[in-house]
Amino acid sequence: MTPTAKILLLGSGELGREFVIASKRLGCHVIACDSYAKAPAMQVADEAEVFSMLDGAALGAAIEKHQPDFIVPEIEAIRTEILADYEAKGFTVVPSAKAAQMTMNRDAIRDMAATDLGLITSRYVYAESREALHNAVAELGLPLVVKPVMSSSGKGQSTVRTETETDAAWDYAAAGMRGDRLRVIAEQFIDFDYEITLLTIRARDGIHFCPPIGHRQERGDYRESWQPAAMSTAALKAAQDMASKVVDALGGYGLFGVEFFVKGDAVIFSELSPRPHDTGMVTLVSQTLNEFDLHARAILGLPIPAISLLGASASAVVLADRDSDDFNITGLADALAVSDAHIDARIFGKPVTRPYRRMGVTLARVADGDAKKARAAALSAAEQINISYGPTQ
Repeated sequence: MTPTAKILLLGSGELGREFVIASKRLGCHVIACDSYAKAPAMQVADEAEVFSMLDGAALGAAIEKHQPDFIVPEIEAIRTEILADYEAKGFTVVPSAKAAQMTMNRDAIRDMAATDLGLITSRYVYAESREALHNAVAELGLPLVVKPVMSSSGKGQSTVRTETETDAAWDYAAAGMRGDRLRVIAEQFIDFDYEITLLTIRARDGIHFCPPIGHRQERGDYRESWQPAAMSTAALKAAQDMASKVVDALGGYGLFGVEFFVKGDAVIFSELSPRPHDTGMVTLVSQTLNEFDLHARAILGLPIPAISLLGASASAVVLADRDSDDFNITGLADALAVSDAHIDARIFGKPVTRPYRRMGVTLARVADGDAKKARAAALSAAEQINISYGPTQ
């Protein structure tokens, strides 16, 4: 059988794993790539390649070897100039090489959103030195949020509440950065009511939206998410309008995770990922088609049907607390037995643990529209899952 498409997946974490499953269901042949062997997506893909996505020569060699129909980034830290070169040669980068290049760096996507598109954002300043960050504190005032311009999963992000914390924020950002650019963005702290992810699908038949997803973060990384997030009609329309503008500007087809801060009816653009979003794991139980199905359909040029909620739903992460390659995950049966909700779970299959590394997620859906009940059920299920470590740990 000839596959419907050959996909080169760049990055093979838990989001990539679910995307591989969705793509395989549609007949695709997937080559999963990452910097280490036995990454989650590799365990379900047709083939695997191990190399650093920041190694331009290795990335080019993988593209030449496999001649994919689609090159699908799952992570930000990629030699995006190589993707642009191959897009110019006729290869399809998802959603586009421009999107990969701009969203790899927070400064590029923020400048496009604020300056080119006129979207509402927080006030911000870039800093490339410790001294420049002190100057940003003086300009923006406190508190402010400091992030590396290139990182993921909240790495290197902190909040500066007093001037004495500035040096520590610089050091933490420098340690958490990805790539080779030592630059941070300092953002004026937003007094928001809540934050959302608006999953936005740009497909051949138009732009589609999933119901908004609320989420809670710690250390700049998501800990739980729920759907739907209660929003006013005016706020939702503002978010959809801004999301439409930014995904149209980036071009291509696929699913985008667009993040916003919300204060009453006011909506402030925060960040964008041109791929499935970690907070969107909740869609594995909440929707008629989850975010990975939608991403695959948009990439392949398939129609996107009406997206319907099955019920108020939530996700909660399962975290490791230390470095280990000798561990065991237990308690799954107890987690799935949590009552008063439909409970599911995903264990990611990562070969090693690290402090705060996501090793799994629990998912809950309730029959009524009460997201609080779904959140409580997902958190209760997550508490039943334990990571035990070998005797030398």
